[in-house]
Amino acid sequence: MASKILKQVSRVITAHRQREGGGFMVRRPLPSGSLDYADPFLMLDHLGPVHYEPGEAVGAPDHPHRGFETVTYVLEGGFEHHDSHGNHGVLSPGYVQWMTAGSGVIHSEMPTEELLKKGGNFHGFQIWVNLPAKDKMIRPRYQDVPPENIPWFESTDKQTKIKVIAGEVEDVKANIDTHTPIYFLDLRTTGKYSLNIPEGMDAMVYNYHPATILVGQEKTKVEESQLAVLKTQGQPVEFEATEEAADGSGKKEARVLVLAGTPIGEKIARYGPFVMNTEDELRQAMVDVRSGKFGEISGSFERMRKTDEANARRRQAGKE
Repeated sequence: MASKILKQVSRVITAHRQREGGGFMVRRPLPSGSLDYADPFLMLDHLGPVHYEPGEAVGAPDHPHRGFETVTYVLEGGFEHHDSHGNHGVLSPGYVQWMTAGSGVIHSEMPTEELLKKGGNFHGFQIWVNLPAKDKMIRPRYQDVPPENIPWFESTDKQTKIKVIAGEVEDVKANIDTHTPIYFLDLRTTGKYSLNIPEGMDAMVYNYHPATILVGQEKTKVEESQLAVLKTQGQPVEFEATEEAADGSGKKEARVLVLAGTPIGEKIARYGPFVMNTEDELRQAMVDVRSGKFGEISGSFERMRKTDEANARRRQAGKE
């Protein structure tokens, strides 16, 4: 008797578009009307891909965070980061920044000077990951990881490559440290692959590439800008590329982000850039920002000026 095929994909959500930060457009499948929170993941934003002419690139000028982590993954272009604790870094293609906001930080994420002056392409992601109550007021921490320090897994048939940003795939382990068990993978395949995810974790799969992919043991079709939410039921998750390459050489490469994590299981209270456990903690976060406890970053006026000028340039070009 043939074994029963498990239905792992519980829903497929198409990302909606909205403007964020200093005016850049994102595709956002989480949160959405049908999925507010996927414990421990709070948000998934797909930034771009977009082409900027000289002077048009925008980012996110100075803003606060408390009580969670922001994860930025750059595919093309770059961000320049400053914060109120004196940290500074440039995220180039392939970089990941895993920022633990913890007790609170003011930071800015602006396009690099090269991207702003010369123009070019930008493509990336930002993910928000919740922190358990015991870690919400820890000291902020940064893990800026260049691409050469992020390992890749390759399947024995050479058809699947997986960038292991957090978690592990077979014998390949990530270098990033997380506060709770997290998987964050960039999976690319021209064939089939069966991915093991630890028991107790459910998963999400976001297709950020034009090629359609089949996901789950029941082979649910997931198209570009769609997020599949899975109940793994303790079984491997199947991935299969489906579209034929134009030159007849095989399948087009499908590319997805895979997110999985152990649920924290705590009540959350969230408002804008703050994610706490109670309404009182949210109110205190807003008081602390207004009173200056989060600190400040020099050059704030200049960053806002550059943002306003870039938005004005794009409006003049009819891109708004």
